[in-house]
Amino acid sequence: MISMTPTALASRRPELRERILETVDLLNRRLASKIASDDIDDYVALHWLEWNGGGLRLTTTGENVCNQMRSSLGGP
Repeated sequence: MISMTPTALASRRPELRERILETVDLLNRRLASKIASDDIDDYVALHWLEWNGGGLRLTTTGENVCNQMRSSLGGP
């Protein structure tokens, strides 16, 4: 894993925000292998996902981002 500078990570934030719901769907369907490893690293660096017993799960921050994205899409 190559650490990104805070500026580089910040530049990816909008792209990752747009894909967080798709990423969570893949995790829920146990298809994490379809998520790019760089994306996983960045989600973890942003504290949106965390490792838990060999698996990934949403953090509270990640849940909030998902809720914001659902609201912006007009979903529940």
